[in-house]
Order: sequence, then structure tokens, then C-alpha cells
Amino acid sequence: MSKIIILIVGILLIGFIIWWFLGNHEIEENAADINFITDRQNIDVEVKGGYSPETVILKKDVPATINFTRRDSSNCLDRVVFPDFGINQILPKDETMQVKIDTSQVGEFKWVCGMDMFHGKVVVES
Repeated sequence: MSKIIILIVGILLIGFIIWWFLGNHEIEENAADINFITDRQNIDVEVKGGYSPETVILKKDVPATINFTRRDSSNCLDRVVFPDFGINQILPKDETMQVKIDTSQVGEFKWVCGMDMFHGKVVVES
């Protein structure tokens, strides 16, 4: 009887692992708010077990700032790296750090944590 229980638990665990790593999970995306008085766009991203939202949508040629607030104590999430923009910003815990983004080109630009385990994306649209 115990072998059957172990087998069932093992199969469930394998199924969970496959779903976790290979499943198609919903990705949260948000567009930045544009302040038409200052002609700037801003968006807040919470860093807690990943990035929320994971995808940020910006308008082309409008100066943009992403405000990262790190709530996670993991060392992996203590910095954010934008390889395409040459940005490698430290994110102190429970502080909001502003990262200015170049919106002069349309496209998709990724960001990663310091260990390249968690990812996000900036989409610049015209």
C-alpha cells in the first residue's frame, strides 16, 4: 500500500514540476501612464518573487521611467539589468529605484535579475 502512495505522490510531483517549468503561465503586462503636462511616462514594477508586471509597454519618443520597488530579500533580485541599454542598477530592499529608459527606438527589450533567473520585457510602441 505504501508503494502505491509513494508512486502517486511521485507522479503528482513530476506533473507539478513539468507544469511549473514548461507550462504557459499568464504574463502580466501594463502600459505606462503618460503625464501630458510633463510629457513623461512612468510605471511601477514590484519586485517580489519576480517582476509584476513582467511586461511594460511604453510609447516611442516619450521620456520614460520605470520605478522598481524590491520587496524580496533574495540576493538574485537585488539588481536589475537591461543589456540593450547598458543598465545594471542595484535595487535596495524596500526602496524605489528609478530607471530611465531610452524610448527612441521601437522594439522589445528584455531585463533580467542579477543572476538571469527572472525576466521582464519593455515594449516600445509607436
